[in-house]
Amino acid sequence: MAPSRLRASRPLVTVLVVAAAVLAGCGGRADREAPRAEPVPTPSLSPSSTAASTSRHLVVVGHSTRPQLDLTAAEARRLTSGAMTRWRGLRVVTGQSARRTIATVGREPRTLGAVSLEAVGPTVVAARVDGVDPVRDRARALDLTVVGDVMLVRGVTDPAAALAPMSALLRRADLTVGNLESTLSRRGAPTQGGDSFGAGPELLGPLRSAGFDALSLANNHAGDFGTGALLDTVRELRSSPIVPFGAGGDLADASRPAIVERGGVRFGFVGFNAIGETPQAGEGRPGALSVRMPPRTGPLSRPDLDHVLGVVRRTARQADVVVVLPHWGTQYTHTPEPVQRQVGRELVRAGADLVVGGHPHWVQGIDAVRGAPVLHSLGNFVFDMDFMEQTMEGVVLQATFWGPQLKAIRLLPYEMDPQSFAPRRVRGSEAAQILGDVWSTSTGPFADR
Repeated sequence: MAPSRLRASRPLVTVLVVAAAVLAGCGGRADREAPRAEPVPTPSLSPSSTAASTSRHLVVVGHSTRPQLDLTAAEARRLTSGAMTRWRGLRVVTGQSARRTIATVGREPRTLGAVSLEAVGPTVVAARVDGVDPVRDRARALDLTVVGDVMLVRGVTDPAAALAPMSALLRRADLTVGNLESTLSRRGAPTQGGDSFGAGPELLGPLRSAGFDALSLANNHAGDFGTGALLDTVRELRSSPIVPFGAGGDLADASRPAIVERGGVRFGFVGFNAIGETPQAGEGRPGALSVRMPPRTGPLSRPDLDHVLGVVRRTARQADVVVVLPHWGTQYTHTPEPVQRQVGRELVRAGADLVVGGHPHWVQGIDAVRGAPVLHSLGNFVFDMDFMEQTMEGVVLQATFWGPQLKAIRLLPYEMDPQSFAPRRVRGSEAAQILGDVWSTSTGPFADR
């Protein structure tokens, strides 16, 4: 049954679309597009600033749920001068410390602030000035793209065609990561009947061509054809340019992070499965790195979580940036389970710089823990779930780093084509509704008050 596109059963979402320019990649592999050129220096936004000292430039920042502003240099100078308190119906905050200004903007969506470029972080959105994004349009900026659940079998009859519309976007990133919800082997009997997702190594070509650099296997479908097929899948990926993580031949193997270097920055990826079905890796036992927790696998297992937190701490010693991909939560809801928020906080305290969840098949909200974003679900990226509207849409996460520092995140909404299940970017009211679902259960600076 094709999903209705009218959303008649849900209230009209009034939030605006967060503007997200798709920018050229920088410093990536040889098979990526050419590195972006050094941009024209960011216009001076304060009388005391100089083009040679961009870290001291004052930039205008807005709330994370509001559109990215496009300003002229003259407008930016007026907004950062300290002389303006109102602009186009928005309150303007200047003259405070950067921390206080960012906190104020995070609490008040109709407020703009002026902070140094160095102080900008992922909980606010810096304005473009004369077409230049001061955070992303830098030669040394690194773009990490993360997508939600990728399932390229069953009703997805042409995996390459399903991935093609978004492949240019994925390949422009310096690093692209997702969650693979199938095996690359069918050596074994299906364990979940018609919901067993398996293919052969022929999927590697479309995945690589689409731009994936690393894939999590920490999910409830990596074991769909038994542990033999799971181990085949790990081996196939490890023999390819795509690095797997989150599953392996035993607990130590499944706990091994994917370490990928870009632009001199080492990114470490850790994945864990909280949904079950795929066997839990153990001593001498193949499976996925797992944490038993509500709603699917019982009460929160403290030993399981402590092990994962130890993996995160060790990864933080090996890598400059740690990204955790949990497979968790309740299906078909925009609301994260309370335990997701608890575990997200503990992951950040252990050293995660970014947490990006999956499995609910709908988008869910974002929390900020010590300034680090915890995204509970990006939704399906490619999946043949055409029985409801929300399972046919999601967001791509674009995270921009300066060295190891996360400076910005952007969400790019899309909808899947009901015939090919290919995701395609959407804008206008359709994008606003998808983003509205994200903001509706977000907290702190990501909440649309």
